[in-house]
Amino acid sequence: MLESAAARWKLVLGSAADADNHTPFSPDYQGMDQVLTALYDEQEGKERRAGLGGSAPRVSRWLGDIRTYFPADVVAVMQRDAMDRLGLQQLLMEPEILRTVQADVQLVGTLLSLSRVMPQKVKHTAREVVRKVVQELEQKLSNPLRQAVQGALSRAVRNPRPRYREIDWGATIRVNLKHYQPAQRTIIPERLVGFGRRGQALKEIVLCLDQSGSMASSVVYAGVFGAVLASIKAVKTHMVVFDTAVVNLSENLQDPVDLLFGVQLGGGTDINLALTYCQQLITRPTDTILVLVSDLYEGGNEAEMIKRAAALRAAGVTIVALLALSDEGAPSFDRRVAEKLAALDIPSFACTPAQFPELMAAAIQGRTLAVSS
Repeated sequence: MLESAAARWKLVLGSAADADNHTPFSPDYQGMDQVLTALYDEQEGKERRAGLGGSAPRVSRWLGDIRTYFPADVVAVMQRDAMDRLGLQQLLMEPEILRTVQADVQLVGTLLSLSRVMPQKVKHTAREVVRKVVQELEQKLSNPLRQAVQGALSRAVRNPRPRYREIDWGATIRVNLKHYQPAQRTIIPERLVGFGRRGQALKEIVLCLDQSGSMASSVVYAGVFGAVLASIKAVKTHMVVFDTAVVNLSENLQDPVDLLFGVQLGGGTDINLALTYCQQLITRPTDTILVLVSDLYEGGNEAEMIKRAAALRAAGVTIVALLALSDEGAPSFDRRVAEKLAALDIPSFACTPAQFPELMAAAIQGRTLAVSS
């Protein structure tokens, strides 16, 4: 049954807006009103934090109810609001609660932030939740990235006399389409196209991730992309995370869940220290792409950081500063530092996960990347 406009407004404003109940609710709207009231109702100008109480069973029922009445994207918003308004971080420490939560990237970020203080009994369940989200992201993002990178590599390095195993069949077919023989219903290739230097890494990619708390979603996506890049034989991938210290997680790239649980979200930021470490990893500067994922709020030595970035560029390293790698909209970032990097021919801009494959392809081919204003 379609609800009246008055009933919909009552749902938006809350039952308190219709204290005399002149506009009754249907059972479904009554259920929606109850779960919204538990989360958003206010009393005497203060948030009513006792809506769900401290009872794990009551929270479990609420988490189930919101999925009954609302679509997945709304559920994710309500879960995040519940964590902030009702203190559900502590309740998420219980395995039975975790199993009822609608898992998404933001929840993974929350779990990673809490991983150091989680009771042992909940860590296994938390890993299951993280693994589920990571697998969904890999299914969605891995093929576009792999195809973009491999295509860019094949165009960047051509081998005119490839051996059989080195032939890029897609490119070979495209350049020989004009030689199609209708009688034989086949293509007679006059020119073979190969990948070249097969078995040797054509490019080195260094993902340098700021693990301060504001970068949680970016770290999750970067972890998934790093694992995909590590699976491409023609690319050598490094994964470095930093706050006021630097940790090399490259050995964990085979399992993005292990990698993400190696991240410690919430620390300070020393970009100069991170770039100093990355500089030591680079052995072929002109074949290296360094992707710095950071909002550029430098807590270390900013002047030295700019000098370090300038030295890397002068050596031939391609550097890209991603202010965010997420779908969360325009990020907050240090515009002054971004402008200094732009003067060094280091573009700084936010990037959605869907845009990342094309960004990597452009960087591999040496194409110009857009710079944020």
